[in-house]
Amino acid sequence: MIQFIFGSLGLLLIIEGLLYALFPDRMKKMIKSMLAMNNDTLKWGGLASAILGFLMLWTAVR
Repeated sequence: MIQFIFGSLGLLLIIEGLLYALFPDRMKKMIKSMLAMNNDTLKWGGLASAILGFLMLWTAVR
């Protein structure tokens, strides 16, 4: 199980790293737009993303 968690986190870091490497200007614009967003919007978006990620992980493990 630990290997699966580390593998999943590693894949996440690879994907995120590639986004910053391939689209640095776009990522900066996205971060600037996030700074302008309401905190509640970011909280609900983060919660929805976490739930979706959990469901995907749970489906893959089953």
